[in-house]
Amino acid sequence: MYRSLNAAKIISTVETLNKRIDERFPGSGLKRVCDELLTVAVQSQRRAAWIAKPLNSIRALVALSITIMVAGLVMIVRGSSLPRNGFDFVGLVQVSEAGLNVVILLGAAILFLVTTERRIKRGRALKAIHELRALAHVIDMHQLTKDPERVLVQTKDTASSPKQNLTPAQLTRYLDYCSEMLSLIGKLAALYVQQFDDPVALDAVNDIEQLTNGLSRKIWQKISILNAAQLQPHV
Repeated sequence: MYRSLNAAKIISTVETLNKRIDERFPGSGLKRVCDELLTVAVQSQRRAAWIAKPLNSIRALVALSITIMVAGLVMIVRGSSLPRNGFDFVGLVQVSEAGLNVVILLGAAILFLVTTERRIKRGRALKAIHELRALAHVIDMHQLTKDPERVLVQTKDTASSPKQNLTPAQLTRYLDYCSEMLSLIGKLAALYVQQFDDPVALDAVNDIEQLTNGLSRKIWQKISILNAAQLQPHV
């Protein structure tokens, strides 16, 4: 029961987070990003389910193609005849080389056909994982200008300084929401390889988890600064 990710539970968590952000920061850019994350979460559930299911039509076409290829080779072999005088050494080498080439090409063609389903699923998974990676960078852009020092220390802003209208408590919640969204992106990425054992897709998911963990560490450094400042006694 607790040995696999539940896509419906992840979507429910994103929905709850979306409501929390809307209640605290209504109409904000972070709310719109979370709206997009919710859309991607629903899509991820459908995509992961599609990847996990066998593609019976592809399998049938692959089986038919392999059968035709093998049957054609058998017909060619059965229709050929050996020379009456047998093979000399050169002729035997030539025939053996030609036969070996045919076997290698046939084996390569069969391998290509057999891996068709995996390659199709891999392409779908990598495309979806790339969307999650892009969304993680968008979240990072939203927290990029949220500098705790500008909230804690009064400084003179320039014309190009980002606007800062959040209290320390509000900024802490804002950063915490960003961290939660990054964590959920990692969980959504893991859905794609939960029932799809593909090393390339698994490496891409690991990259996503490393990315989101690294971005979350930066965010929690900011949260730690804010928490420490709020705990300091006022003189």
